[in-house]
Amino acid sequence: MFDRIRSAALFGLHQATVAIGISLFPVAVFARNRLGINVPIGRLVETTGSAYENAEE
Repeated sequence: MFDRIRSAALFGLHQATVAIGISLFPVAVFARNRLGINVPIGRLVETTGSAYENAEE
């Protein structure tokens, strides 16, 4: 029961980070081109994705 809840919560978190990453893409491009700052959105999406995959096992 709790495994399902945890898996669903991690899936929702992963989907939310993907949506945030998509919506912040123009900001990340601007920050990288104009300011020289890398925004670690991709790393956050990868981390939540691997946590979700590990929860399914």
